[in-house]
Amino acid sequence: MRIGEMVRRTGVSERLLRHSEEQGLLTPERLPGGYRVYGEQDVETVRPVRSLLAAGLATDTIAKVLPCVREEGERLVPVCADLVAGLRKERERISRAIDGLQASRGLLDIVVEAGPRREHGRAGVTRAADRPPTPAVRSPVGTEPGLSPAGWRAGACGPRR
Repeated sequence: MRIGEMVRRTGVSERLLRHSEEQGLLTPERLPGGYRVYGEQDVETVRPVRSLLAAGLATDTIAKVLPCVREEGERLVPVCADLVAGLRKERERISRAIDGLQASRGLLDIVVEAGPRREHGRAGVTRAADRPPTPAVRSPVGTEPGLSPAGWRAGACGPRR
């Protein structure tokens, strides 16, 4: 099947199919004109690739993981002994990223809450006493100038130089 039909059958974009091929996850045949021809095995490979992408793994990691998992119904099951340890490390990496994003959101909340409030569709200022309390959040990047609100110049639109 050509790439258009593969897109319809799998629900993934042409871009992702091409990228998956570049990463060695899919191996479509090539016609003399350069057109890709996908087989049923490629369709079957896309499901676990999509699951692993949704789990936050990069395609280069998926290329290493894919041979070590099998599908059991809707879930993937590791079949290589050392895979679970590697996946635990990936989970820790994702957890650290989530922690950093939550801290960043908290810092942004502080900035947003300090600004004017919109009431009834019009910009207006709400007294600080009327605002909900803002949680104390520590920056995941410490106090490096330019990377936290403390390092920004008052009234400036960017980090200190």
